[in-house]
Amino acid sequence: QLQLVESGGGLVQPGGSLTLSCAASGSTKGDYMIGWFRQAPGKEREAISCIRSSPYIYYTDIAKGRFTVSRDSAKNIASLQMLSLKPEDTAVYYCAAGHDFARCTLSGTYNYWGQGTQVTVSS
Repeated sequence: QLQLVESGGGLVQPGGSLTLSCAASGSTKGDYMIGWFRQAPGKEREAISCIRSSPYIYYTDIAKGRFTVSRDSAKNIASLQMLSLKPEDTAVYYCAAGHDFARCTLSGTYNYWGQGTQVTVSS
């Protein structure tokens, strides 16, 4: 059983930056990957990035050029650094844990999810 808790969300002005953290506790078999997703009100969940050991990292178009993901496996903490934030980035951001990196942008791939943290970009 693995538990994930996101933190670091809040209110930020357009053009600002914010770093989210995903703390994992408990255990699961194998070296799991971490996926970052976001969901705005009334919209579908969007994949942002995936990361696993080595490290293998994948960014979607949402993240490229602005967001950076990292992971400290020893501390079981993953981070999502977000730069040049825009109002359209406003959403609840989630981290998730799974194993199939080839399908890391699909929500159904993940076995465990955090509760989400709200990010609001507004002046």
